[in-house]
Amino acid sequence: MRLFENLASPQQPAWPELQRLVGEASVTAEILAPDAVTGRRTLEQLQVTTGSFLGAVVVHTGGLVIDHGWLRVYGSPSSDAPDHMIGMAAVNAFPPSPEASWFPTHGLVVAHDALGGTFVLNGHDPGAVARPGNPGEMIYLAPDTLQWEPLEAGYAAWLTWALDGGLDDFTEGLRWNGWEAETRGLAGDHGLTFFPPLWSTEAHEELAATSRAVVPMAELVGAARSTAVQIDGVDPGPLGSFDGQPADAR
Repeated sequence: MRLFENLASPQQPAWPELQRLVGEASVTAEILAPDAVTGRRTLEQLQVTTGSFLGAVVVHTGGLVIDHGWLRVYGSPSSDAPDHMIGMAAVNAFPPSPEASWFPTHGLVVAHDALGGTFVLNGHDPGAVARPGNPGEMIYLAPDTLQWEPLEAGYAAWLTWALDGGLDDFTEGLRWNGWEAETRGLAGDHGLTFFPPLWSTEAHEELAATSRAVVPMAELVGAARSTAVQIDGVDPGPLGSFDGQPADAR
């Protein structure tokens, strides 16, 4: 495995460009403070360089909070971060120390949205784990369909798209009047659950008729996974690990 020193010194670091994109974003975008030790360990496990946006995010940020808190992009926060943001290493259950033989079989969970939608970066063989899209492509488990959707973009293009307001059209039918105030105040490890659920006929017909409650993200994505199994008989696979425990399909 390449060590941090070899991964963190590319000739063209991505961090300046990412800082520029955040500063010029058409939506709100906050860079959370990173933890150096966590960032180092995460980069070594990922084996990407800081010449990539993924490497830049895990080394230089504790995560990104985009569009009034709607999207939480995982980085390397400290364990006592006041915003309760979970990190890339934790949500993907990385080993305590980098291991050459370990990799995220089902792809890398890189972000969640406020509704529990899960953004994943595909691994080298998504078809082997029943995931759509190509290797290295972003996919999304939508909370209103409980189906995986290929996004036809890599991590850098996806993050640029999110910072440029791409979520506006992407979330059509899933936002309500005043959503900004509700999502802005959410802790990084919590999201919003709906009743009737977003995947129900009632919610599809009239989102305004639903009620919302704040719940832990573990509960939100765990319910999405187990419901997908009940409805379709197909397990969508891991959607993130919280407090050391995966949100499973019980």
